[in-house]
Amino acid sequence: MEEIIKSYKGFNKDMTCKDKQYEVGKDYEEDKAVACECGMHACEYPLDCFKYYPPSKSVYCEVEQSGDISRHDDDSKIASTKMHIGAQLNIAGVVNAAIKYTKEKVKTTCIESKAATAGDYGAATAGYRGAATAGECGAATSRGKSSTGENGLSVARGNGVKAKGGIGSILVIAEEENSCKISNWKAVVVDGVNIKADTWYMLKDGELIEAED
Repeated sequence: MEEIIKSYKGFNKDMTCKDKQYEVGKDYEEDKAVACECGMHACEYPLDCFKYYPPSKSVYCEVEQSGDISRHDDDSKIASTKMHIGAQLNIAGVVNAAIKYTKEKVKTTCIESKAATAGDYGAATAGYRGAATAGECGAATSRGKSSTGENGLSVARGNGVKAKGGIGSILVIAEEENSCKISNWKAVVVDGVNIKADTWYMLKDGELIEAED
């Protein structure tokens, strides 16, 4: 049975990738696949797409890759000879996909005021009042402080929680009510202009503000 890999692909705003035009719901095929050389490329880890297609200039889709498969050594990029273009995702959709991916891959878990750290492309989670840190293209989730490097994902949930990240990363911050239900949440991309790199942010009455370390 032919292997089918679920992955995520970035495109220019007009749904082109290099000189090729794509459409949602269509199937495509090429003769050969070699990662970074030929074939159709996508990434298993959603946030890896940002290294190739920045959020401010791009759109993203779920895709299915099959046929001949070639994997990239440095990240989750995959080249394939066959590709089906699935649903288009907004930033919130990419974030949700990355969170799901992280939960499946996470290796380090800390609880109660402890810290978790992961290297590049890693994932880390921390419990109540804990701190989580991940390197470039990694993912960190916390109920205290959460930070990540370039093109990563930083998620913080609770009361008075903070998140920061490098250029191209996504920050997700959620405020909770006393019942632990989410009262407000925001997801933003660190672009260096509207949202500063390596700067702590938090929510106050549903509005994103800069926070002290």
